[in-house]
Amino acid sequence: MGLRFVRPGPICPSTAACCWLWPKRSTEATTGRAPVFLCPEIPVPMDLIAKTAIDRRLAEIVSPVIADMGFELVRLRLMGGQTKTLQIMAERPDGGIEVDECAEISTAVSATLDVEDPVSDPYTLEVSSPGIDRPLTRLKDFETFEGYEAKIETAELIDGRKRFKGVLAGVEGGEVLINIDEGTVGLHFDWLAEAKLVLTDDLIREMLRARKAAGNTSDETIDDSQFDDIETETGSEED
Repeated sequence: MGLRFVRPGPICPSTAACCWLWPKRSTEATTGRAPVFLCPEIPVPMDLIAKTAIDRRLAEIVSPVIADMGFELVRLRLMGGQTKTLQIMAERPDGGIEVDECAEISTAVSATLDVEDPVSDPYTLEVSSPGIDRPLTRLKDFETFEGYEAKIETAELIDGRKRFKGVLAGVEGGEVLINIDEGTVGLHFDWLAEAKLVLTDDLIREMLRARKAAGNTSDETIDDSQFDDIETETGSEED
């Protein structure tokens, strides 16, 4: 796989993280013209919400429950450890979610999983917002957060590299566009393994502006130590 250089180009509110824990039993440069696609058409997956087989199975169960409550599933991971953690990130279609809404989702999802019982081992259910430096798991996320800095990691080496950091430049077809030092490149969405926003002053200012616009004027101190670099989680179960 090789990089395709494209061209160098809204702001969306971010949300403060909230969390509810519930113990569970169970390279071509353009000249101003439209870019030329040299790669064969590649099927574009729906999202990076769920990665492993068990994650996908859980997402199939959980997503309708969350949707019926008026929210969207952003990411789901069954994390390993002495006690597994089922991590669910959700938000309203227009962005944002409150702590009490996380609790409501947790209660509803917990009841559904008790019936379906897809995980045999004990685990903890964790429902949260995507946070400020949120993961980008759906193609539409890269459009929504155009103009913001992000880190992207691909599953395979592309021109000798897997990691890309730059400003998101939107989406063209099934490609995510990102402005890096060498120019603007297009990465097929299904090449991606992980992607997330970078915590910057602009992002924090926009988050605070959005919270104020939404009527949340509480004075909160943002601790950037809670925002981690991209890591490919290996704790989810696989077939």
